[in-house]
Amino acid sequence: MGRPQPPAPTPPDRAGADVIALVKHSRQPLRADGAFFACVERNTGHLIVKLPAARVTELIVRGHALPFAPNGRVFREWAALPVPDNDQWTAILEEGRSFATGR
Repeated sequence: MGRPQPPAPTPPDRAGADVIALVKHSRQPLRADGAFFACVERNTGHLIVKLPAARVTELIVRGHALPFAPNGRVFREWAALPVPDNDQWTAILEEGRSFATGR
């Protein structure tokens, strides 16, 4: 048997936490109630977050996100945020966590 893995980190509250550092240095995806909802793509450094399809489309249309399309297949409920922005990433991670947990 392999070594037990540490629990995946959860994003901190907005109180000045450095979300970019937390997410980028995590080797595991972020989970809430067992549901995977965010990670940083290793090759690009983009924040990948699961959100409602309509919200993903909105972020793409406004130029805040790119479609997440590994191997050319677009995942309509996943957005790729290419520009590290602590406030934006914190808000988007909160949205992703809420979407993943249904809260």
